[in-house]
Amino acid sequence: MIETLEVVKRDAQGSWNVRKLRATGYVPAILYGHGEENVCLSVRKEAVAALIKHGSKLVSLTGSIKDTALLREVQWDTFGSNVIHLDLARVSQSETVDVTLPIQLHGEIASAGGGQLRFVTHEITINCPAASIPDHLTVEISGLQLGASIHVSDVKLPAGATAVTLGSVVVVQVVAPAGAVDEAAAVAVEPELIRKEKADAAAKA
Repeated sequence: MIETLEVVKRDAQGSWNVRKLRATGYVPAILYGHGEENVCLSVRKEAVAALIKHGSKLVSLTGSIKDTALLREVQWDTFGSNVIHLDLARVSQSETVDVTLPIQLHGEIASAGGGQLRFVTHEITINCPAASIPDHLTVEISGLQLGASIHVSDVKLPAGATAVTLGSVVVVQVVAPAGAVDEAAAVAVEPELIRKEKADAAAKA
């Protein structure tokens, strides 16, 4: 999904000017790529928050600059609560790009086996046409049985996309509850202890 982002070209640079910019409700950004010069921009804080909330990667820039860009990096403050900088890379909607997307799970695992779901990999990187970049990737887990796994190679991708993350990487798996594993181990060990105790008693007699 492409989202519109209004930007303002800024000339003043340096840490003091950047702090002043943030104090007025703007976030500094930089636009680069395609062999063109880097352009320093500023974006309203509210617009940045909406962009991140929607999970959009591809943006149509309006305002001082008219272009299409990919949101390459979001820099946060030390506490992870405020965005302090955006990196935007020029991109054509007809080209393919590498992009890292979050994974959302859908459905419920089978309850009969008594397994627990382990969400191992929360995001994967794909190579995808810029015009087809989704906000996220959905993984269906309905009916997964104990011992079952879903790998990156099993994830449904957009048309024309390929996985950059190795296909063998586990996304989710259904495992036995920790208590069940401990009980099984105890059952396996107990007969050995009984046999050893009987052998010791016989030797003493």
